[in-house]
Amino acid sequence: MSRHVENTNRGDKTLTKKDIIANTLAEQIEGGQILRGERLAGEHTLASQFQVSRGTVRQALSELQRRHLIATRGGVGSVVIYDGQTLDHQAGWTAALSNISRRITVCLLRIEKVARADVPDLPDTVPGGEFVLVVRRRDAAQEDGSAKTVSLERSYVPNVGILAALPQRGLTDDSLTATLSRAGLTASHGDQSVALRFLTADDAAAMNRTAGEPFLRTVRTSFTPNGRFVEHVVSVLDPAHFTVSSRFGMTP
Repeated sequence: MSRHVENTNRGDKTLTKKDIIANTLAEQIEGGQILRGERLAGEHTLASQFQVSRGTVRQALSELQRRHLIATRGGVGSVVIYDGQTLDHQAGWTAALSNISRRITVCLLRIEKVARADVPDLPDTVPGGEFVLVVRRRDAAQEDGSAKTVSLERSYVPNVGILAALPQRGLTDDSLTATLSRAGLTASHGDQSVALRFLTADDAAAMNRTAGEPFLRTVRTSFTPNGRFVEHVVSVLDPAHFTVSSRFGMTP
């Protein structure tokens, strides 16, 4: 149903249409009608709903972002695809890969604490002097019955609360996503980059591959809806199986 924007919000006659939209959506978020982390309707839909221009909607969304109620990336995003199937970061790669192929196995190599200086490509905005590192390898079964390593993933998570005890206690249900969720950390937004790199000797040894092989290297840093750091992941992916696809433009 269409919603007319009137200056009746909290009785303040000086509020602009942008303010009214922002306040209305903020009340819905804070009141639980829109869950934190839930995706809002697109600009076109909101503009029609409130009977305003898309420019006004963008201003309202910027205000909500300033209040740390939502996080927007201008409709830009990238996803990792394995053998033609999209991997869902929200569910975790382990669960996503298991849904795609039963031939993938995950090997947990180690969990340990590391200093900030040992975390590659960590943004300066991420707090903390020490992190918990979780290293995992993924192997794909081959037609001849052998296994071939297709990815190596280093996940750095906050060294706080129950996460600080991971080196001793291990992961919840063998899942880092479940462990982070138990710690109250669910990613809603972040940044990801990808580049072609040649395997280092250390990575090649961990993957039973050959040093110098070309691999995709992805770096992903994620945060909760209110800006808390969740996870910094550095992965090397076999380009024979993995690709990275980008999306752009606002969708309704």
